[in-house]
Amino acid sequence: MRRTFVIVDGENIDATLGNSLLGRRPLPEERPRWERVTDYAQKLWDQPVTGLFFLNASSGQLPSNFVQALLAMGYRPIPLAGRSDEKVVDIGIQRTLDALVGHEDADLLLCTHDADFVDHVERLMGAGRKVGLVALREYASTAFDAIDLELHDLEDDIGAFKVPLPRVRIIALDDFDPERFLR
Repeated sequence: MRRTFVIVDGENIDATLGNSLLGRRPLPEERPRWERVTDYAQKLWDQPVTGLFFLNASSGQLPSNFVQALLAMGYRPIPLAGRSDEKVVDIGIQRTLDALVGHEDADLLLCTHDADFVDHVERLMGAGRKVGLVALREYASTAFDAIDLELHDLEDDIGAFKVPLPRVRIIALDDFDPERFLR
């Protein structure tokens, strides 16, 4: 039976929200509701979903409350540790994407903005898999555009946030809703 793997680069999504968009640590309501991502993935391709959430645990500390929340939402937390010069989350995701090539019944929704996965994603696309990117559109690496990867916006398409994010981006006139700016 085919299934969709939702692979979350937790470190990248959190850093993008905090550093690039908000300029501070995100408040709880400004963080994605990860169960909405797996619900979206299940409806998107009408197949079962397995959520894998990669975390950097190199500090030796495990964010127990967050891990428990991920487990309650049906995700498999993958806390990785390594040397300070290793991008442990990226390496773990790259290895997982390489392993997925051997699973002919596996499709992928990758949650990241990071171009470090483009070659791996391209291999999966070449193997005939359904592959999509979940990100905030304006922060996703343009390298994903070059391989014509379908992008699912974390806020607009998936509705993963409880509150509107303070994003500044190009809006197609057909999609413009002035009410959003009058609140």
